[in-house]
Amino acid sequence: MCGIVGLFLKQENLRPRLGDMLTDMLITMTDRGPDSAGIAIYGDETDGLKVTVQSDDAASAFDGLQDDLTNRLGTSVPVKVLDTHAIITLPRDKRDEGLACLEERSLRIMGVGDAMEIFKEVGLPKDVADRFGIRAMQGSHGIGHTRMATESAVTTLGAHPFSTADDQCLVHNGSLSNHNQMRRQLARDGFVTKTENDTEVGAAYISSRIAKGDTLGEALEGTLKDLDGFFTFVMGTKNGFGVVRDPIACKPAVMAETDDYVAFASEYRAFADLPGIDSARIWEPEPATVYFWER
Repeated sequence: MCGIVGLFLKQENLRPRLGDMLTDMLITMTDRGPDSAGIAIYGDETDGLKVTVQSDDAASAFDGLQDDLTNRLGTSVPVKVLDTHAIITLPRDKRDEGLACLEERSLRIMGVGDAMEIFKEVGLPKDVADRFGIRAMQGSHGIGHTRMATESAVTTLGAHPFSTADDQCLVHNGSLSNHNQMRRQLARDGFVTKTENDTEVGAAYISSRIAKGDTLGEALEGTLKDLDGFFTFVMGTKNGFGVVRDPIACKPAVMAETDDYVAFASEYRAFADLPGIDSARIWEPEPATVYFWER
């Protein structure tokens, strides 16, 4: 079944509340998917490249990581550990060497980007949010997902969001029927997926279209032609997020917009605590129609 939320802030004064607002929205969707949960936060950019990594054995995996990276790359490399995840800020000119070092230590790379940080784990949304301190996180926009597994096992890697390019990630409610065929085609184009999850294929498809020069809107339009099955997609990028539903649109979705924000959720009740929701424009996204908001 799964539950999806998204929040795009139009006003700078709301940025300190992003994590808190997204957490409340996602917790409200708990009964739509109790298996695992995740949130992508688009926060402040730094001088380097943010890399989010995960390990099931964080105590040993992150021990000495900062010193190892600093020695290997010949420059100071900040490492911020948050439970089973860590945010590493790599020098941009050391990207390949830094990522190789992380993979040598068997760390799972959740996402890479200028602004994006991804946190996901097995468990209920409240527990996952508490583990990483999501409520205290600031930013311009974010997306979240609580999962009921259907296509693959309940694991951290099977949780959403899925990231397949810098500052890009996807959450999905539905099921793709041609994901195996599409996975092979994407691999030939250089987009190799790491899991058997169909959502990662959707993410890689959109990223591949953007890499070829499509706008976010054009890439989302492409899903209607090339991806079979039923789906509601919310795709985050550095500049905003986009929404598209398949032509049948059997998966629930609702949107709200005020002068302060644009919000998406699988159900209206996720909006209950948003400021000014009583005066928001509320609508159900049309089937086979792309919506997106960017700065």
